[in-house]
Amino acid sequence: MAAVAADRAVTEPRALLVAAAVARLKGLAGLAGVAVFDAPPVRGGLPHAVVEEPVMADASVAGWSGRDGRLTVVLEDAGERPVRLRALLAAVEAGLPGMAGAAIGGGWRVVTVRLARSRVARAGRQARSGAGGEECG
Repeated sequence: MAAVAADRAVTEPRALLVAAAVARLKGLAGLAGVAVFDAPPVRGGLPHAVVEEPVMADASVAGWSGRDGRLTVVLEDAGERPVRLRALLAAVEAGLPGMAGAAIGGGWRVVTVRLARSRVARAGRQARSGAGGEECG
């Protein structure tokens, strides 16, 4: 029973989507030197990126199993002005659509990637940026 549960977790589309997004972000030249996490880091330098848990909905059709996932990437940086943060955000916005068509494991594939929104906001002395997109697999 434990082996089945462990195997099932590996093919869970939610976990596969997050892992694929983390891998994609780590490979982007525009994010070179930026740590990318799948959960908020306990001790992480700045700047860093966090791929948050996606919101998933069933998108199955006759004969095909599918999910619609809304994924958020949060970028954090420190500084007086968000110049570097805007460049990182642009790299994420340009790089994530490259996931479209990619097999992410467990028989799942990302079909489309679309930017839903992005913003830059101040949080104390740090600036935060978020890019939200939709992936269907």
